[in-house]
Amino acid sequence: MKDYQKLFLNLAIESNTLQFGSFTLKSGRKSPYFFNAANMLSNCNLFELANCYKSAIEDKELEFDSIYGPAYKGIFLGSIVAAAFGKDGKEYPLSFNRKEEKDHGEGGNIIGPSPSGNVLIIDDVLSAGTAGRESIEMILKLSANPSALLVGLDRQEIGISEISSSKELEKDFNIKVESIVNLDSLVDFVKDDQKFDEHIEDLNKYREEWGA
Repeated sequence: MKDYQKLFLNLAIESNTLQFGSFTLKSGRKSPYFFNAANMLSNCNLFELANCYKSAIEDKELEFDSIYGPAYKGIFLGSIVAAAFGKDGKEYPLSFNRKEEKDHGEGGNIIGPSPSGNVLIIDDVLSAGTAGRESIEMILKLSANPSALLVGLDRQEIGISEISSSKELEKDFNIKVESIVNLDSLVDFVKDDQKFDEHIEDLNKYREEWGA
């Protein structure tokens, strides 16, 4: 595991973003862990978090012309990633969406410039792939190219079919889907720490049932 991946998981655990227990996901699946990126807004070093995303982008050689952060977690994640690149003198147009279209003022559901060229989508987690699919389809409607999607955590779960959500998105939209960490690396990380011993069995069972 690379240093930026270890740092990301440590930040997630220390900020209580990554929690272990019993949770019901939006998909209805019962999960032994949950990832709530909103907790990073109050209990996390955002500079270090931004550099985790930046390091992953550079490590995976993602090429893009603009950044898009889907509401709501992607808004702050896209913003700090754009700032991290800006610190190095690399300026990328940044945009994000509203959940509901605005019919007054500037109107529309896009804040910032319309996504253009090759668009990098930044988000927190990939589960069933529904949110990622919505972002990709919206960017296509704006005549831009959603070339890559980077999330903090890929849960590596089956999507609509029997393949993973990430593979489905890649297959359906010819987009590169990457993550800082995934369920496999999460399991490898926590199994080396005794304080997580009680959760290892449940994580492995969940991976066997829903993993792809």
